[in-house]
Amino acid sequence: MKTYSTKQVAKLAGIHHVTLYKWMAAGKVQASESIRMNGHRLWRWTDADVEQIRKYKLKNYRKGRGRKPKKGKK
Repeated sequence: MKTYSTKQVAKLAGIHHVTLYKWMAAGKVQASESIRMNGHRLWRWTDADVEQIRKYKLKNYRKGRGRKPKKGKK
């Protein structure tokens, strides 16, 4: 099974890696595996995780213009 780093996944999904970290901190997306290494936490992502992120992005973001406006606002 092929795995990807967080930066690779962000690039595959077409978002900035900082955006992906924010989504992870908010609990909107989750990696398959978390690894502790030298006091740091690393995440390993699978193809299914990449697809999950793409679906989240399509549902919540407009192409090239960031977040969709909240309902009731223009």
